[in-house]
Amino acid sequence: MTDTREDTSETIKLPEPLQDGKTSIEKALRERRSVRSFKKGPLTLADVSQLLWAAQGISSPRGLRTAPSAGALYPLEIYLVAGNVDGLPGGVYHYRPVRHELVRMIAGDKRPELCTAALGQSSVRNAAAVIVFAAVYERTTVKYGERGIQYVYMETGHAAQNVALQAVPLNLGTVVIGAFQDAEVRKVLKMSGREQPLYVMPVGRIK
Repeated sequence: MTDTREDTSETIKLPEPLQDGKTSIEKALRERRSVRSFKKGPLTLADVSQLLWAAQGISSPRGLRTAPSAGALYPLEIYLVAGNVDGLPGGVYHYRPVRHELVRMIAGDKRPELCTAALGQSSVRNAAAVIVFAAVYERTTVKYGERGIQYVYMETGHAAQNVALQAVPLNLGTVVIGAFQDAEVRKVLKMSGREQPLYVMPVGRIK
């Protein structure tokens, strides 16, 4: 079902992600680090494609995704706040895993506003782009009750670690940020009332 907030005239089909890279999982695990300072260089659309696929991409003909989900209920919603991405105008985009595409929600570079919502953490403003994880708890709690909220937190961690590991072979840096004002993040991204922001991950080129 199409989100009524989306500007479907601004749909960007992402490049097909690589699914057999040259970097071993052992190397990615060894070299993964939290990076908060970035070069000013842009990300490519291929970089964005690979990171979003790592977060929540489809990895099975059955529609299963790259991160495990309790009951395969997939409560996560992924947003990209783009500021310096080749071929992608600044704006807030919603990732659609099934079609591996982005749909623009808001035009214009919102990194400064998101930085303010994240208590002024400069990595959010200075990153080429920021991946924001949100969740609709009800998708999971409808089956698992209140326990489902814990499952959502687990799933968010799985997906965020995927992004952190995927950044290594792309020679990109990222960090997981949990300190932000929920209401302000919702406002900047124009999230629906059902969505709870959980993680903010700035991504950029390593200095």
